[in-house]
Amino acid sequence: MFEIGYGSDGNIMCSGRLDAAQCAKALSFMDEIAETRTLDFSGLEYISSAGLGILLKTQKRLAESGAALKITNVNNHIYDVFRYSGFNSIFDIKAKE
Repeated sequence: MFEIGYGSDGNIMCSGRLDAAQCAKALSFMDEIAETRTLDFSGLEYISSAGLGILLKTQKRLAESGAALKITNVNNHIYDVFRYSGFNSIFDIKAKE
């Protein structure tokens, strides 16, 4: 199960597993973003390559207008996925504190 929505602080809260089966839901939400936003991954357990593709597509679209995605509260496993894929040089990522 994957959930995505705005938290009370305006950050985008992601929880569960962002895999290929959940990509349509994530993409439809991300396509509505038009300005710099912070994704809070404190509840995200897993992200697949399909999920990474959605983040990259959104980041590229936002970069055209000078905006960007920031990602916070990333667990160690997901941080490793970002690091191994080179996404840590594309996104502003903060690990879980």
